[in-house]
Amino acid sequence: MTPISQNLPASRRRRNGFTLIELLVVLVILTLLAGLVGPRVMNQLGGAKSKTAALQIADLEKSLELFKLDVGRYPTTAEGLNALSAKPASANGWNGPYTKGAVPNDPWGKPYGYTSPASNGGVEIVSLGADGTAGGTGENADIRNQP
Repeated sequence: MTPISQNLPASRRRRNGFTLIELLVVLVILTLLAGLVGPRVMNQLGGAKSKTAALQIADLEKSLELFKLDVGRYPTTAEGLNALSAKPASANGWNGPYTKGAVPNDPWGKPYGYTSPASNGGVEIVSLGADGTAGGTGENADIRNQP
């Protein structure tokens, strides 16, 4: 008994794999798709970090309100946001910790800025965005709890 491939014409026996041209066409199509879809996915990822920072700032602001209810004042700028997780020496009535674990860094891995009292008499919590410097647009824009 002879194998089936021996019964096929020579032109059909050689055509078991893909040609180099076919592989190159597939690679070009995949590259075009990655070029079109990749930037959109990265933009969504960046927007998510800004939204996460805004939510974390809102949570920290709520924790600061609880601190103020117990102690009668906001933490000073020198005490910083760490006063939410560790009792400052001058905080009589502290009933914390007011956060689960340590105070988080912003989504870009940098600590949040904190000022008390701020220009409006309250507190200011700020993330300097992806670039870590004041100002900027898009992902580099500052995110804060007050305008």
